[in-house]
Amino acid sequence: MAAILVAAMVVVLSVTVAESATVEYQFDVATMNVTRLCGSKSIVTVNGQFPGPTVSAREGDLVVVRVVNKAQYNMSIHWHGVRQLRSGWADGPAYITQCPVQPGQSYVYKFTITGQRGTLWWHAHISWLRTTVYGPIVILPKLGVPYPFAAPYKEVPIMFGEWWKADTEAVISQALQTGGGPNVSDAFTINGLPGPLYNCSAKDTFKLKVKPGKTYMLRIINAALNDELFFSIAGHSLTIVDVDAVYIKPITVETLLITPGQTTNVLLTAKPSYPGATYYMMAAPYSTAASGTFDNTTVAGILEYEDPSSPSSAGFNKNLPVLRPTLPQINDTSFVSNYTAKLRSLATEEYPAEVPQEVDRQFFFTVGLGTHPCAVNGTCQGPTNDSRFAAAVNNVSFVLPTTALLQSHYTGMSNGVYSSNFPAVPKSPFNYTGTPPNNTNVSNGTRLVVLSYGDAVELVMQGTSILGAESHPFHLHGFNFFVVGQGFGNFDPVKDPAKYNLVDPVERNTVGVPAAGWVAIRFRADNPGVWFMHCHLEVHVSWGLKMAWVVQDGSLPNQKLLPPPSDLPKC
Repeated sequence: MAAILVAAMVVVLSVTVAESATVEYQFDVATMNVTRLCGSKSIVTVNGQFPGPTVSAREGDLVVVRVVNKAQYNMSIHWHGVRQLRSGWADGPAYITQCPVQPGQSYVYKFTITGQRGTLWWHAHISWLRTTVYGPIVILPKLGVPYPFAAPYKEVPIMFGEWWKADTEAVISQALQTGGGPNVSDAFTINGLPGPLYNCSAKDTFKLKVKPGKTYMLRIINAALNDELFFSIAGHSLTIVDVDAVYIKPITVETLLITPGQTTNVLLTAKPSYPGATYYMMAAPYSTAASGTFDNTTVAGILEYEDPSSPSSAGFNKNLPVLRPTLPQINDTSFVSNYTAKLRSLATEEYPAEVPQEVDRQFFFTVGLGTHPCAVNGTCQGPTNDSRFAAAVNNVSFVLPTTALLQSHYTGMSNGVYSSNFPAVPKSPFNYTGTPPNNTNVSNGTRLVVLSYGDAVELVMQGTSILGAESHPFHLHGFNFFVVGQGFGNFDPVKDPAKYNLVDPVERNTVGVPAAGWVAIRFRADNPGVWFMHCHLEVHVSWGLKMAWVVQDGSLPNQKLLPPPSDLPKC
């Protein structure tokens, strides 16, 4: 890569009795030229790196990141999956918890890692800039605390992304103007590299070099904009030990599924002796969408073994056979359903699954696509000639305000910015996964749900088939939640809750709402502030598949949102 790699600066400032430290980074956001797929283009990067630098911390550490915006775009950074207890000002989604950092400006994000360990990630949270602005967050256990599994020989981040030959800001701008679907990406990447299955890309291949008999932990992150991905390594099984920075009961699989926003830590044990072969590690999309609306390509990296008998210092042989894994079919929903059903919280004394057993507030949200009518004299390229693509939660297509919601809430000046009347159930029930209604238009609004501090919340998200049934990976900011149930068809409020798992359900921050199905989650509203919830397919976010929750302050001092920092960006 022609990039100049500038390592992020990490300084340990203070060590307390509890061994927690302050780790500091500087993120210089700027454009640089990168060559992929036979062509060069200017992309936005952090510290001249693509993907960006790894943020490393231990559970309990205070993380301080100074973001300096030297690019021509407004910028905000989201620390995806970090609980942000009472530190919502550092969460990052533009116009939700902060105004963006304007060109030439800077902002210092400060947050403490509380009760989390594993892999998370950071990314731009404005427009489509997270196409290239992303990187891993590695959270190690507290000093002296072991993993609940045998410690690996080495740990390696594996980030999936997407590469566009076009400028993605222009791609989404054009799509929103025409009302049609945006162009799709040209390739997938592993750690920024497309690999040997794409034109001109053999030299741009991620290689994982292993020693026979050693165990490696792969910290897998799906940073792709619009695609859920299957992943497999030829000739090797993977043992999943952690998802979304929460330990799970280990399960061994040949192939895993990971949606945009999710992370999965797996243990890969190399073969006991030199195998005389190399192995493709491959990722390809899962989609049930109508044809032509996704990137149907495959990215490959290479797993190669060090040859103990090789006289060369590298010890790798380029002439070996390369074996390929077999990935599921692109629309293999039954694989996805069976896979997700296997994930279970560790639920031990040390790592309990604190599932709310009783519920204070219940919500039923429909999530899916719809339409807006064409503007007068406008040309529209939506599903019909006189419509534009839209997306909605409970028929409300969310409109981003021009000032930040959290500031409006904190100052008590929400009039004209948002209303607190987001519908708890659909206004007009219909057969959600059956024949679509005649009117597919959705409403617009900036409407929020208000929760009292400490409320135990149950939310059922019901996928719709209005414009075809798709899976929607939903991410909730500020919280982890427990996935207590899921199924196909329409949720049955009488029969389905009887089948909930309230003992050891998986705990996540991003969950796939099944295509033509539903998922039920529970969480406790113990984090005051304003918290975004949205589909993590960026095209759907652009169309309005998002909403936000307000969690009010509790009565005790440690249950109140802290005041905003003095350098909070202004709109």
